[in-house]
Amino acid sequence: MARLAHEAAERAAVAIENADLTAAYEVFALEERIQAEHAKCEDRSVILLALEAPVARDLRNVVTAIQIAEDLSGIAGGLSRVADGVVRKFPEPVAPEDITHHLSAMAAALVDLTAAAIAVISAQQVEPDTTLIPPDPAIEQLQQQLLRAVADDGWQHGNAMAVETALLAHHFERCAAHCVRIGRLIRFFHTGVPLSAQTDEE
Repeated sequence: MARLAHEAAERAAVAIENADLTAAYEVFALEERIQAEHAKCEDRSVILLALEAPVARDLRNVVTAIQIAEDLSGIAGGLSRVADGVVRKFPEPVAPEDITHHLSAMAAALVDLTAAAIAVISAQQVEPDTTLIPPDPAIEQLQQQLLRAVADDGWQHGNAMAVETALLAHHFERCAAHCVRIGRLIRFFHTGVPLSAQTDEE
């Protein structure tokens, strides 16, 4: 699921930057595959919980898997909504050039975060006092820049474009938050440190 989410992030970045209809439809297809895997993960987890009665670390393994699958499903859903924005505007870009540039930068940052998610999920062990996927400050900075731009009195692209831009930025921000949470869940799995006790400064 993480690899599929990473591929979806890559295709969404292409779709945003180039108003690429093919890339947008590839995001839709990848989301369908991720949701299918999510359903399989849920089914397997329910069976394990009901029939195997796991305890201690095994239970932590199952619970963590369920939550990570939910986060990856959330990433897929967010990227699908980004792709939908590209499809609705095609053949025009999703936003004016300067705004599209900022959205493309957010998309690129998300590609890196989903790659980090693959790495931490695959890791055999982790440093106990380390934030595995730190929040990318560029995501928040870019989102704030976009929100200031659409709220500025000099905005000349209409209310509909302002709302669409804010939503696209929101989708990228939420996908990034899912990636950060995956890092925290993996740390919880390996160390037992609950998410509420983890901070980004570690």
